[in-house]
Amino acid sequence: MTLKERTQVGIVGAGPAGLLLSHLLALGGVESRVVEVRSRAHCEARQRAGMLEPATAQLLRDTGLGRRLDAEGLEHDGIYLQFAGERHHMNFRELTGRGVTIYPQTEIVKDLIQIRNANGGIAEFGATDSEVAGLDSDLPELRYTDAAGQRHEVSCDVIAGCDGFRGICRPAIPAGGLRTIALRTYPFSWLGILAQAPPSTDQVIYARHERGFALHSMRTPQIGRLYLQVPADDDISQWPDDRIWDELSLRLAVPGWHLRTGPVLDKSITGMRSFVATPMRYRRLFLAGDAAHIVPPTGAKGLNLAVADVAALATALIGLLRYGRSDLVDAYSDTCQERAWRATYLSWWMTTMLHVLPRQDPFDSALQIAQLRNLTSSRAAGAMLAEIYTGGAPVRFDPSPKASPAAFLGPESLVPAWDDSR
Repeated sequence: MTLKERTQVGIVGAGPAGLLLSHLLALGGVESRVVEVRSRAHCEARQRAGMLEPATAQLLRDTGLGRRLDAEGLEHDGIYLQFAGERHHMNFRELTGRGVTIYPQTEIVKDLIQIRNANGGIAEFGATDSEVAGLDSDLPELRYTDAAGQRHEVSCDVIAGCDGFRGICRPAIPAGGLRTIALRTYPFSWLGILAQAPPSTDQVIYARHERGFALHSMRTPQIGRLYLQVPADDDISQWPDDRIWDELSLRLAVPGWHLRTGPVLDKSITGMRSFVATPMRYRRLFLAGDAAHIVPPTGAKGLNLAVADVAALATALIGLLRYGRSDLVDAYSDTCQERAWRATYLSWWMTTMLHVLPRQDPFDSALQIAQLRNLTSSRAAGAMLAEIYTGGAPVRFDPSPKASPAAFLGPESLVPAWDDSR
């Protein structure tokens, strides 16, 4: 038998976007249900981003998610840019007054699951045969089979697609429902490892090397997170641990510095793309996070964009479902797309400046070095990078009946306008 149910907001996806949206809605008095195809254990172990903009960290603190973040998060003043065998510190705090926080996405997911469970939130992990239906009606349905085999049909006022790039929600939008899909696929991938090795750096290193890009980040004082640029079609089986460490040591080398190594706990290869779908809404279906836009991990904007999306979406849905306001949901897509394109610009810019293209010619290589020298020698250029990287606009969640669409973004940051001709 199929169990017929009712909720206000059906949320597809139990990543940080879906779980945070459910949490914020609950703070505003709106009921939701989260449905996730993967197990809870998988969601809590999945390795993803770890850099939080100040506005993202502050939103988490303001909504009751700051205890472990403040105890375990690593505060960084900036980043290192490395090229031509030289390493340069970009001190963002000196340039803008803001730094960033390293706190793994896996830990944010654990914090969100814990607080939702404590507050009686419903999250269905291990769901199968999930689908969204009735998108042209005023009561769309979220349908799924739970882990025990029970079929559910949940009638919703609104459905939120927080189910990532390959989820079910965006493809369910009828033909013509999306005006544009902007996609750029890059001709290389990232090989990422999680290693039981104390980080060899106090802040993240972005390294441009003739053999390809490398990045040294961290998750905790004991666990390192490192990446290598590899061919787009590379196979992880071709990368034994010793080969990975040798290549990282080569690309990250500077005089007098040593890369600490250790057991590799996890490794994978991830493709690189930029993607923006417009609009982020079809009637009563709303897209958030990776379901609406993807950025390359260069610049670490994906998680921060997802948090900004759901803060705006929660504000808008509370306005709609509690106070009968439609102006906030009508403003949702445009305001979030503005932020998404700014992040897309940063990620594209850093990606093209730091990665070596297949068959790259000397002209392109010289331009990359010139850009990097300009960034590291010009205070004005460095300040622009710092402003975008740390996120100039506040992330605001306002469950009050007086919330304004302008509150979604706050003051404009000093970000270059997007030029689509590029």
